[in-house]
Amino acid sequence: MAKNKLTKQQTELIERLKQAGVKKHVALSLVYTAGKEEATRREIEVATGLKQPEVSIATQEMRLSGWMDKRDIMKEGKGRPVHCYMLVKPLKEIMHEIETEERARIKEMEKNLDAIHKLVEKIG
Repeated sequence: MAKNKLTKQQTELIERLKQAGVKKHVALSLVYTAGKEEATRREIEVATGLKQPEVSIATQEMRLSGWMDKRDIMKEGKGRPVHCYMLVKPLKEIMHEIETEERARIKEMEKNLDAIHKLVEKIG
């Protein structure tokens, strides 16, 4: 990871988010962007080591989740605009959404395990 290296705390948060089921490219892009007012696609790539398609997929997923917005900066002359991304929800609120999803998933796992135990008891 080049000049905008992630901090130790950011790296740990990314690892824990991945353990919680957040996709790697989303975790990296989310945590990096949370530390900025806005970041270009290229800045995210350089800081996280992700490739352009991974950043594009991550930012699209976060936009669909309502976590992120995009604005285009037109360059002088011809050419494609530069995409800038910014979180539209505080990181704590996003983390609460992730936690809520994880807790629901845990409850489903527990229900499934209970059903398995009951079936095992009936079978033998």
